[in-house]
Amino acid sequence: MSHFTKFIILSSLLLALFSLSIDAATFVITNNCPYTVWAAASPGGGQQLNHGQTWTININAGQTGGRIWARTGCSLSGSNGARCQTGDCGGLLHCQGYGSAPNTLAEYSLNQYMNLDFFDMSLVDGFNVPMSFLPTSNGCTKGPTCTADVNGRCPSVLKAPGGCNNPCTVFKTNEYCCNSGSCGPTDYSKYFKGLCPNAYSYPKDDATSTYTPVGGTNYKVVFCP
Repeated sequence: MSHFTKFIILSSLLLALFSLSIDAATFVITNNCPYTVWAAASPGGGQQLNHGQTWTININAGQTGGRIWARTGCSLSGSNGARCQTGDCGGLLHCQGYGSAPNTLAEYSLNQYMNLDFFDMSLVDGFNVPMSFLPTSNGCTKGPTCTADVNGRCPSVLKAPGGCNNPCTVFKTNEYCCNSGSCGPTDYSKYFKGLCPNAYSYPKDDATSTYTPVGGTNYKVVFCP
């Protein structure tokens, strides 16, 4: 192999690595709640966060279906055991999948159509802690925030230990779960939407709930902003 060919290959690899580095996203996750939460991320794992503590994760470009959430009421055991009242992910401290309802979700897919990121806050799995999910780079500033007392005002039929369930979790019907792909807002989803107008309140709530900054944007997630 000639020195020129080696140079071209090396240059291509460096360019690919450079492109990856500028397109990857950094998520800074902060707990402002007056109590401990156990932050969870898929992908990313998990981390105990006392009041004021921060956890930073880096997510590769092109990641789809990513989630970040808070777990509450956790009891730790061993090196990787964590049973939580809300947001539990299979009893693991370092999550390997999604969490159980109810949990307030920060959702994202990176570098998608036209190299845009797509991100949102979702209450489709219910609510456990107030949250903000905001971009921090590329001139982007808009994103969802919900500081309402959703748990304190939760309809009695949706109340859960440590949180407020979405009606799909409770009733398991197509009206609330959109299993057939056709559904609309309900009185219960309107409750969530009224308190958190920028968050998903049911699966088809796209128009006012999705944000699309340019790929390579960084983000911050704050519990109890």
